Amino acid sequence: QVQLVESGGGLVQTGGSLRLSCTASGLTFNQYTMAWFRQPPGKDREFVASHIHKDGSTYYADSVKGRFTISRDIAKNTVYLQMNNLKLEDAAVYYCNARSTDDQYWGQGTQVTVSS
Repeated sequence: QVQLVESGGGLVQTGGSLRLSCTASGLTFNQYTMAWFRQPPGKDREFVASHIHKDGSTYYADSVKGRFTISRDIAKNTVYLQMNNLKLEDAAVYYCNARSTDDQYWGQGTQVTVSS
């Protein structure tokens, strides 16, 4: 059974930082592209960042470029999202995603709240 378990969300002031973690089990971690998505209140889920398993390349939404960093620790089956200089508009439920050519999985989400 595949599980993606996120952690690290919480309440932070604007300009602050958080690091989200997503630990995967039940899948061959280095065969999956790992990504973070988020869903702000009342809005659709949107792409944030991805880490491609084949070559380690990373991609970011324009809104987070230069502030967020995605990374992967294969030994720990964990993907991270370092979020710096957080803005009010970054507040959302953040979801971890694992995707291969055959399937994809989602975590349960972790709440990030940003206050002014």
